[in-house]
Amino acid sequence: MAEQQVKSRQRVADHGEVFTAEREVKAMCDLVKQETERIESRFLEPACGNGNFLAEVLSRKLAVVKSRYGKSPFDYERYSVLAMTSLYGVDILEDNAEECRQRLFDIWDKEYTANAKAQTNEQCREAVRFILRKNILCGDALTMLQADGSPIVFSEWSLVTGNQMKRRDFALDELLSGHEEQMNIFMIGWEYDEEVQAFIPSPIREYPLTDYRRVQDYE
Repeated sequence: MAEQQVKSRQRVADHGEVFTAEREVKAMCDLVKQETERIESRFLEPACGNGNFLAEVLSRKLAVVKSRYGKSPFDYERYSVLAMTSLYGVDILEDNAEECRQRLFDIWDKEYTANAKAQTNEQCREAVRFILRKNILCGDALTMLQADGSPIVFSEWSLVTGNQMKRRDFALDELLSGHEEQMNIFMIGWEYDEEVQAFIPSPIREYPLTDYRRVQDYE
């Protein structure tokens, strides 16, 4: 069956919507192969469509999770959730954003069910759906605004110790301004991150340490 790269001519005319073919997706991901295989390495797709790139990256990450933690349902669950938290996307069309969320969930849930078997956890599934709602947004990455006109805000998720996950929210425009070569007066209090080689702003919101299966408790 041939790949569908266009949903309709009208969508191409109105939004320039053409989906990247699987062969090109795989080739481009191979250019950053090492990062796609780091469970915690974060990816942002600013025009994610229905998730071609993010789906490929997630599949690669989950393969690593399985190879390292496949013998332990508990560890597999924890690190597969961490893999999911590392993927971010924005699309100007809500149906694409929703399709992307569902697509990523289905990929994750298929592998989760196969590896955790009888130890699968519905609360964990709800946590992953919540994470996807926070990480895959309908908006415009050029204006850095969501469809409702509010700023695009992404959550950073970090496993701190054991089951405990830390969530911090950041405004996308501030995150991107951190890549400027020099600090300015509006960046006082920001910290320089050696790994990403950029200034990291203060979060606009922080949440208490929470079991990763219960992050949805803090809407």
